[in-house]
Amino acid sequence: MSTRGVNFLHKWIANNVPETVGAEVISVAELTQQLFADAKAVGISSVEIEEDTGSVYEVILDVIVHHGLTD
Repeated sequence: MSTRGVNFLHKWIANNVPETVGAEVISVAELTQQLFADAKAVGISSVEIEEDTGSVYEVILDVIVHHGLTD
């Protein structure tokens, strides 16, 4: 993952994944699609974001499940 891709991913998650909602309430797939759409709008490709992380879907799910975002 490029530094630009990493920075975008972290900033996007901080701004777009609500801290009060669990994975069962939100659609991780919808968040993933929105992340890629927002990245494309600023000229960052999905490849640039996923180079080292693999699945952005799994990253978002991990943030929700393992970082205190579920009940």
